[in-house]
Amino acid sequence: MFEDKHIVLASSSPRRRELLARAEIAFTVKVSPVEEDFPRDLPLREIPEYLAGKKALATQRICRPEAFILAADTIVLLEDRVIGKPRDEDDAKEILMALSGKAHEVITGVCLLQGDRIRKFSEATKVYFYDLSPEQISHYTSRYQPLDKAGAYGIQEWIGLTGIKKIEGDYFNVVGLPVGRVVQEIGRF
Repeated sequence: MFEDKHIVLASSSPRRRELLARAEIAFTVKVSPVEEDFPRDLPLREIPEYLAGKKALATQRICRPEAFILAADTIVLLEDRVIGKPRDEDDAKEILMALSGKAHEVITGVCLLQGDRIRKFSEATKVYFYDLSPEQISHYTSRYQPLDKAGAYGIQEWIGLTGIKKIEGDYFNVVGLPVGRVVQEIGRF
């Protein structure tokens, strides 16, 4: 799909790569590392788009001028607090304890960039966790890889199957990329 565009995915996320491949979108991966910092006065819900834009612009510098770049960034918002990737397993356990029994938002910002044309958008999904026991949290953090995921969990993994009560919005957004919306936006771009 979109064979007329040379899509460059500016992300090292294996989940984003898998989702694009499953959507039959041809792409290559190029990542130019950037500091994931943002202005402190930036509204929280704008952080993912801002970071996706930074990633896209950094990657554009190492690509051919006509490259069509797709960049994304995901955050978890819990009670107006941004939760990113955990520092270590203990941090992952603390994050999951904080999410236990509560609702939070997963927001993915996406940036499409080609030449001087740019389009940014974001998708938000509300996720409701059951109460999680310390044993469930330890089981998950010891057997899975929560350290490379915003919010310290993957909805497609064991904790998503057993610990999530319901979601409101795009499931694939929680996995890492709102693929349906991305396809629509690429088509309009």
